[in-house]
Amino acid sequence: MRKKIILSILSVVALFANMPVSVACDVCGCGVGSYYLGILPDFNKRFAGLRYQQNRLQTHLGPNGIRTPNSTNETYRTMELWGAWSFGERWRVMTIIPYSFNERTIGNNSLETGKKNGLGDIVVMGHYKLLDDVRTTGTNKLLMQSLWVGAGIKTPTGEYDTSEQSSAEMGAPNNFQLGTASTDFMINAAYDIRLMDAGLNVNATYKINTENKHDYRYANKLTINALAYYKFNIKNKVRISPNAGVLYETQPKDVLYNRFDVTQSGGHSTMGIAGVEINVGAISIGGNFQTPINQNLADGRIKAENRFMTHVSFSF
Repeated sequence: MRKKIILSILSVVALFANMPVSVACDVCGCGVGSYYLGILPDFNKRFAGLRYQQNRLQTHLGPNGIRTPNSTNETYRTMELWGAWSFGERWRVMTIIPYSFNERTIGNNSLETGKKNGLGDIVVMGHYKLLDDVRTTGTNKLLMQSLWVGAGIKTPTGEYDTSEQSSAEMGAPNNFQLGTASTDFMINAAYDIRLMDAGLNVNATYKINTENKHDYRYANKLTINALAYYKFNIKNKVRISPNAGVLYETQPKDVLYNRFDVTQSGGHSTMGIAGVEINVGAISIGGNFQTPINQNLADGRIKAENRFMTHVSFSF
């Protein structure tokens, strides 16, 4: 049996309202350092595509999350070119090249805005299929499960604004960035189990951040998501897979000069996810919407809003 692997390079359709991204910050749920996979498109040897993600945050909140004249609305939009290449039955390599469009509005009356557009931090991941099991149950139903493990690197290709770090030294968040200016590492595991057409996909990624040349280190981040799905096969030509689940992200506080915690950083969030994946021949399209269920970011000084992601990919 042929294994389905992941890589749709995500497309451009703006019909939802958010998902983790637009490479721009390393706080939970933000882009610089976010690495979300979820259910990937079907492909045999290789694929390439586009993915669009959008994430919104409220930052500089007062105690108990109350808005103040200095509170900001931040929108992170990211278009990613991504693709994957399989080598034999066990190995694959994936690359993600993001381009971000970040926007910030300051104050209750939106008197001041800031924008940053540009290349983000490029990611390269390698995966190995540790488990590939297909069997028939006692009731003559097909049971399939797979486990992929991998590791990767995030390169400091995105621009880093040191003025944002200067603000962080005064207690502000260091979110509004295109890149982290650091070389970071990731380890990942993806498990999928399916009984006939119903399945469960679980992904876990741990990102290990290093200190950049400006003596700032974004905190390591753990991301886990679980999605239940069902595959509808229409005349063996179209496959539609609605899915739903949860995404959990957590990280401690960032560190400045290898000794000081950055106040407005770190925390955890849990997001509810609903989406759909559609496959027609060599073309895969899909998207998902995420909404906060529970969160405590930067001790309540940052609030994550809804996210969405859409993509289109082509296998060849």
